[in-house]
Amino acid sequence: MLVVIEYHTRRIRVLGATAHPNAAWVTQTARNLVMDLEDAGCRAGFLIRDRDGKFPDLFDAVLADASIQVVLTGVRMPRMNAVMERWVQTCRRELLDRTLIWNQRHLLHVLREFETFYNAHRPHQGIANARPLKPLPPTITEPDQIAHLNIRRRRRLDGILNKYEHAA
Repeated sequence: MLVVIEYHTRRIRVLGATAHPNAAWVTQTARNLVMDLEDAGCRAGFLIRDRDGKFPDLFDAVLADASIQVVLTGVRMPRMNAVMERWVQTCRRELLDRTLIWNQRHLLHVLREFETFYNAHRPHQGIANARPLKPLPPTITEPDQIAHLNIRRRRRLDGILNKYEHAA
């Protein structure tokens, strides 16, 4: 699978998944990423990637045409891309280790659900428990508010992911 993450907000974008990644597939996903960023009105200045041989020169050229500078990670330096490495661990631990994936279509469905959950609901401690796509909720100051929270659980992916929210 190919996933990118916005460093400052921790928002992820699942670009695709395939059983046999090759240079042509990676280049096409780069084109799709550039089009998605243009459609969303986002601007990226840098893309940090590893030195995998599946990234051809054309991959870098597509991003360079969109004014995105490609930065290669150092050899044996996982901390250079620590934010993405952390997401990979989170995805494995919270999703893939608990899910039996049937085929590529099922994998993409599960990844899209996790993308929505990760971006819209899951709090991120590194950014003050904020969610990438939602502002921080107002702080609770009254003791009565704590006693009457009335929180409901909504299950996603048959209970692998749980979304908690205040009942209206």
